[in-house]
Amino acid sequence: MPPRILPPSKAITSILRCKRSVRFQRQYATAAAVTPAVSHDQMTKGSPPIVRYPSTQPPSYKPPEFRKSQLLRQYASLIRSTPLMLLFQHNNLKSTEWVGIRRELTNALRKVDEARVAAGHPPTENIGDAIKIQIIQTGILQSALKIVDFYKPELEAQQLDPTGPATPSSTLIPSSSPDGSIATHVLSEAAHTATKRRSHPLDPLLSGPLALLTFPQVSPQHLKAALSILSPVPGQFPAPTRRANPGWHDMAVQTGLQKLLLLGARVEGKVFDVEGTKWVGSIEGGLEGLQGQLVAMLQGIGAGLTTTLDSSAKSLYFTVEGRRTMLEDKEKGTSGEKAEGPKV
Repeated sequence: MPPRILPPSKAITSILRCKRSVRFQRQYATAAAVTPAVSHDQMTKGSPPIVRYPSTQPPSYKPPEFRKSQLLRQYASLIRSTPLMLLFQHNNLKSTEWVGIRRELTNALRKVDEARVAAGHPPTENIGDAIKIQIIQTGILQSALKIVDFYKPELEAQQLDPTGPATPSSTLIPSSSPDGSIATHVLSEAAHTATKRRSHPLDPLLSGPLALLTFPQVSPQHLKAALSILSPVPGQFPAPTRRANPGWHDMAVQTGLQKLLLLGARVEGKVFDVEGTKWVGSIEGGLEGLQGQLVAMLQGIGAGLTTTLDSSAKSLYFTVEGRRTMLEDKEKGTSGEKAEGPKV
């Protein structure tokens, strides 16, 4: 039987523990951290409030996921980028009628582009393919017109600065972007508040089903071609003949045109009635012709002013010369009498 190994006693264990080498903890010299001085901007201006929304989706007063909200944004962008648009009232047009009307309108506008290119204009100025007619939501278009014409956030001074030192920390800050500026997009609460009680000059026309004909730029030539197709007027905007354009005389096109009614136009932010719209379309030579008429009128005014000033100067000159001649003749007569002397 092997000998039994007994564990060491507590006294022996304490002696052995005392004989172990004492380990010293290494210490390293560390430099104290230096806090940079506070800048002037940090002392006079606080940090902007923490944004609680994604940077790609600012807060909106109207829910952006709704179709009406997206239509409002679309109409506002369309109005800002369209200097000329015509309003038509449509009454239950069928799809085949819309197809025929759009086909004839496109063909007429392309003919205008071809005529301009033949006259020497560059092809980059062709806008026939960009002119579109579309059905719109009347109420949403009315709101978009008010926002575009009446809501000018770049001209309004910001009343509350979230980072200003005078703004208490307990002040309720409205919806703001990461840089501290108030949200000013189309769906924002500021846009809704600025336009909710305003009336637009086009409000009397914005009733019932409407269609919008948009032009990317003001072109009387293209407007004349569009009016000759959609709202022809004998003598001023004659309709195409059957020999020149037989497609315009199709039954579907004629039935659709009878359901279209021209209401007015918006040209460069100004509202025009039917007569004003026809006047814009009747400008001879387009914008170039209008500019030529303006130059000729200014030249006529300058020539008339020059003639008036010249005639005044000439009249003054002739008056002074006549007076001088009269005085010279009078002096000559007086000197002749003195030279003759008194008669005995």
